[in-house]
Amino acid sequence: MPPPDAETQAVAVFAALTDPTRRALLDELARAGPATVTDLAARLPITRQAVARHLARLAEAGVISSDEPTGRRHPYRLEPAPIRAAQVWLAALANGWDDRLGALERALDATDTKESPDHGQT
Repeated sequence: MPPPDAETQAVAVFAALTDPTRRALLDELARAGPATVTDLAARLPITRQAVARHLARLAEAGVISSDEPTGRRHPYRLEPAPIRAAQVWLAALANGWDDRLGALERALDATDTKESPDHGQT
């Protein structure tokens, strides 16, 4: 199982991705590259204020970052490392369950074999 800090990061990523608008913003940044609040508001059917609010939540989760402002521009870019870390955490969790379910299946098969009547004898 990954360390607890990996779980904390994964939870932050999953929480940030629960909102469809935030997922749309991430998709847009992944597709078109770095963009400002104004750029993103022009591409999506939401206000600049809503874009800024959602970008703040994504930045808190670490899935986006912003460069130093150049003039009035403040571009945001996708940060894939936290998303990859969340994927690794989820895969480790799934592997743990796969191991447990495999052990349960083997135990049930062993029990079933012991309790089955021998069909070759009369």
